Amino acid sequence: MKQDYYEILGISKNASTAEIKKAYRKKAIEFHPDKNPGDAKAEEMFKKAAEAYEVLSNEDKRARYDRFGHQAFENGGFGGGGGMNMDDIFSQFGDIFGGAFGGGGGFSGFGGFGGGGGQRRVKGSNLRIRVALTLEEIANGVEKKIKVKRKIQDKDTTYKTCSTCNGTGQITRITNTILGRMQTASPCTTCGGSGQMIDHKSVNADAQGLVMNEETVSIKIPAGVVEGMQLKVAGKGNDAPGNGVPGDLLVAIEEKEHPFLQREGDNLHYDLYISLSEAVLGTSREIETVSGKVRIKIDEGVQSGKILRLRGKGIPNINGYGKGDLLVHVNVWTPKTLNREQRDFFERMANDEHFQPKPEKSDKSFFEKVKDMFT
Repeated sequence: MKQDYYEILGISKNASTAEIKKAYRKKAIEFHPDKNPGDAKAEEMFKKAAEAYEVLSNEDKRARYDRFGHQAFENGGFGGGGGMNMDDIFSQFGDIFGGAFGGGGGFSGFGGFGGGGGQRRVKGSNLRIRVALTLEEIANGVEKKIKVKRKIQDKDTTYKTCSTCNGTGQITRITNTILGRMQTASPCTTCGGSGQMIDHKSVNADAQGLVMNEETVSIKIPAGVVEGMQLKVAGKGNDAPGNGVPGDLLVAIEEKEHPFLQREGDNLHYDLYISLSEAVLGTSREIETVSGKVRIKIDEGVQSGKILRLRGKGIPNINGYGKGDLLVHVNVWTPKTLNREQRDFFERMANDEHFQPKPEKSDKSFFEKVKDMFT
């Protein structure tokens, strides 16, 4: 089982943004590759801390993690911070370390980065799309093949080492202060931090040496996703120029309206209308569910407002805690027009004891029924 993000950083679930940042910096310095050369366990902890920080430092991601746990990001190969490599960590969070390893965003000698003369790898921009799903697709999970227009490196464009930063991707400055000599590093403005410049560009490429390409991307969407949830397909965003790494494809989930069913969390609601005679005599009905049609029995004498609970016929929980239920709301349809014979019958029954309301303890009030729906 994957370790809890709060546990990784050693903080409580109500930690402030400043406390999260401070805890991550402490962990990252403790397990930094420069301090633990060749230590695979330290490297793994370094990556875990970065993954935890990426999620918890983002207000939206943190809210989804608090609600859904790791499943909110990782089902079907998506990630909030899952699968981060050293390039991602150093490029995104380098400023967190301050002067701990050479100052600024500079790092000395790991993963081809920073202050020791290594090359910094730039990440391409992310792409965002929206995918609309039916309740059936949400309940069962689905694989979608989506056409995406993304920028890729032009095969005819060549690059050379940036003459300003000598391929490091950053400019190091040393200044004298009252505390002594301070070293800071910032991305090279000439090459945008990639360490490379275009040597030859084809007529089809843009200023960064990229061309637009349409690609079919297969997206595995896990069962139980909710409206507004954002999934990540790593490496399917725009390419970066030169030796950079591609960005990600961010997939926002939308729910299509269902003609018969309404969703409430993991539960589903269905309005079933029956006639007065069916309510008196009892009947059976075939109703729609997300896994096909099922036939249910309606007992004779059923009261309007009765709720029948079909357990496990709802939506799977995103965290794997089973399935919700399908709540069938029975509505007895009262006829609005009657012929003379029908009217005579009901007039004769007006004072008949069988037609007088006699609620029993088992006939719950409206408020009790609502309370039951949420328990």
